Amino acid sequence: MKQRTLWSAALVVGLTLTAGCGSASGPGSSSGSGDELVVWDWKSGDPKAAGYVEKAKADFAKKHPGVHVEFVAQPFDQYYTLLGAAIQSGKGPDVILFNGGGQIRDRSDALAPLDSYVAEDRQRLAGWDAFTKAGKVYAEPVTLQGHPIYYNKDLYSKAGLNPDAPARTLDGFIRDCGVITQKTGAKCFALGNKEGIGIQFWLSALGSAVLTPQEYDDWIAGKRNWSSPDVKKIFELWQQAGASGLNTDGANSTAMFNDAFASFNSGKAANVIGLMSDVGHWKDFGEFLTPEKVGVTVAPVVNPAAKPSLPFDGGIGYAVAKWTKDPKLAADLVRSLTSTDALKAFYLDGGAIASDTTIDTSAGGPAVKTIVAEVKSGKPALHVALGSKTIDLMGRLSQQLLSGSITVDEVLQQLAASDKTG
Repeated sequence: MKQRTLWSAALVVGLTLTAGCGSASGPGSSSGSGDELVVWDWKSGDPKAAGYVEKAKADFAKKHPGVHVEFVAQPFDQYYTLLGAAIQSGKGPDVILFNGGGQIRDRSDALAPLDSYVAEDRQRLAGWDAFTKAGKVYAEPVTLQGHPIYYNKDLYSKAGLNPDAPARTLDGFIRDCGVITQKTGAKCFALGNKEGIGIQFWLSALGSAVLTPQEYDDWIAGKRNWSSPDVKKIFELWQQAGASGLNTDGANSTAMFNDAFASFNSGKAANVIGLMSDVGHWKDFGEFLTPEKVGVTVAPVVNPAAKPSLPFDGGIGYAVAKWTKDPKLAADLVRSLTSTDALKAFYLDGGAIASDTTIDTSAGGPAVKTIVAEVKSGKPALHVALGSKTIDLMGRLSQQLLSGSITVDEVLQQLAASDKTG
């Protein structure tokens, strides 16, 4: 794995230099041979994903016994930079893992549409919209990803609050946070925004509690009104939470993955906006706090006209590069990576809320039961609807909001301009 990582770092330079002639070679690049497929992702090196990968490879081997599949696990913090160099070169892996939303939509020109290959999976899997652009599907969803608010039931109990009934209004929620801090010393929210990711979680987790249902639907449909008082309120709350000490200290210098989650696990904060799949989720928290002490809730109501819901989309999914020699063969591998047996292993070993709706999650404990129940009435996450450039800008501006070096109005003006230009 170390050798692969070293090679990956060199790839940015190597592929860029060769981009002019449209060729690149080396470990982890497609050889152009019909008997080998190369997969890039950031998951296959995780021990919790080992069973998932093995099940997927076994499924694919039954259909194509003579084809070798090589997984190259790339470091996530460099992943899209490395991928960008490969796309510029026009040569690289055959199958590529993507986050749903802007990351894949902004790179769809480099991918092969999968509609003609995955029709049989459309009913079994959920989360397709996050991997769709202009009516074409570019990846099969592996997981569902969302942003519930997790809370530490033990801290609520120690503060004399009902651990099974968190406050349903913002005023009540903040009041309860004050009681928890007074009685236990724990802050209200564990927050990490060093990567600028915290604002994404905040926007999507709180959005349905602030925006009216029509505003929410318009946002997802691309009709975003950045001057709306309700949109402004979301960013004001972000700034106010930092200024009033609701967050754990040093949010801008704390990594979301996994320092902020570690603060929640250690009882330094009563609540955290986490994920529902892969990491920073119900299974991780349950290993530290015990499953019975992990509570899950949607955001408290801010606007009486809003209807809070769980924000979720397709989380991660595998796509096929346009340059692959045999798109159908690569698509078959994608289908193996979303086979029921493989996704069941991903759920059991890693706690991923898989895209496969046929998987039984009833034995997953209280938190996962709540999450799965909320999925039925959930809506797409607000930040996933944004382009990757706007998301990156929002991350930088969110850090400035926490430091007090920019106003909310200035932030919204910049985001509106970025969103308009795509």
